[in-house]
Amino acid sequence: MRYQFLVAALSLGSAALALHDQFPISATGETGAQPLDIVNSNPDQPYSDSSNGDQWRFDEYPPENATGNLIFDTVHSLLQHWPNTRYRNGHNIVPGVIPFGTLLHHGSNDSHMPSGPEWTATDPEHSLYFSRGNVSGWHLTLAATRPLKVLYFDGSSAAKLYEGTMDTQDIIAWGEPQPERSFDDRDKINNLCTWGKEFRIDGFVRMEMSFEVMLCDFTAGVEVVSFVNITMPRDHRSIPPDPSLDDSAWVRMFESMHCGWWHNRYPGDSRIVLDLTGFVSLYDIALAPSLVPVRAGLERWYHRVLGISPEDISQVKRKLTEVISRPDPGSSIDWKTLTHVIVDRYADRLELTQYLLNFTSSDSQELLQRAKLVQTQLRVMLAPYLLHSTVVPSAGTPGLHPSHWASPIFKLCATTHTTAMVKKIPLMTPSERLLFKAVEDTTREICRVTTNMWAVGAMNGVDILFPMELNESNVAFEIMVDWRQDMRS
Repeated sequence: MRYQFLVAALSLGSAALALHDQFPISATGETGAQPLDIVNSNPDQPYSDSSNGDQWRFDEYPPENATGNLIFDTVHSLLQHWPNTRYRNGHNIVPGVIPFGTLLHHGSNDSHMPSGPEWTATDPEHSLYFSRGNVSGWHLTLAATRPLKVLYFDGSSAAKLYEGTMDTQDIIAWGEPQPERSFDDRDKINNLCTWGKEFRIDGFVRMEMSFEVMLCDFTAGVEVVSFVNITMPRDHRSIPPDPSLDDSAWVRMFESMHCGWWHNRYPGDSRIVLDLTGFVSLYDIALAPSLVPVRAGLERWYHRVLGISPEDISQVKRKLTEVISRPDPGSSIDWKTLTHVIVDRYADRLELTQYLLNFTSSDSQELLQRAKLVQTQLRVMLAPYLLHSTVVPSAGTPGLHPSHWASPIFKLCATTHTTAMVKKIPLMTPSERLLFKAVEDTTREICRVTTNMWAVGAMNGVDILFPMELNESNVAFEIMVDWRQDMRS
């Protein structure tokens, strides 16, 4: 299971942070909670940057059912098309706004302005696909006249599949996941908008081919830019249907998907501005504890919300009501940028390290050279934390473990991104404390693994900055074996 965390991380490249760290964390019922401790999440104990060596043990693994890495990675992936296509069953609900002046597009086969909730697209190539008719269709373009208040469901939340893509929104629309109603979008949009009216929610953001906004009222907060009758190619949906699609029809189908690719990676679709101080995650173990056994032992792409208990559903809905209604502005920390800074620092380097370790040879010198390349990558990742006072002992020193001398490096690496934020904890919303712990735990696990690997290499003489005499002719083989195990442990 721990190996799967790392594999999932490296397979995305940009998500190398799914390293199997993460301790049970929660933002539920944290009003007035005390600041968090790096290791001990007991709310009765204050955060402590303790120098206790036991806190920085290299053999202290995260719990099997921990989800901080999943929270971290989903935050890093918000509003990006490819990560939410790969892991299509979303677990997060995030409030946000669509800024003034943003265009929304709606395609139809007649000239009637929608009188109730309907679907709009952020890209016209997406909406044009629905402007179907007999050689012509209608296309409406709207502009936001004020910030539109929205809720975003992550994952491929507009994909009409039975395997979990719509579970999270079903909780809000129908009070429970109902996968058998995946195609009942009309009732779903009506129920979502009825629920959201109390909170003045203008729409709901989902993703399929590209991003869409389920707009609740076409007369509130938007104005018509154009509503035009456009020339369209005949296709299989025309009346009568055209069995042979011409090039124009194929181009329209292709472009409806192509526009989604524009948002494959960071920053994703930036026309939706999310408020992470109100982030709600079904990966929050205390918010939805009933999902822990549901996903136990499953690969991540099989995780879904079906199986959540009625009690947890009620708790999720209460939590969502709180974050939508709260006046608390939060800590002002830019969580989105923070996750990307960490990913940018480590993702490609971890991926390269894994690639370098995928090497076998019977030649001891070839193995030694490869080991030195791996050591170089480890040293590059840890360069800001390699203290000049560090004294690397020989691997032959009796009873000596890396934790006896490399713990200061581990600690500095693990806490650098979050140390200055500790004083902000009293200002953080419960959602932000959940994010803080996810960031903290993710960097801790990255640093635990990389520091331990680097220390083993340094003690065995393969680091040029810390020259040591090689103890055995087959030391490179043994180090490579140990490193591969570290990447899986």
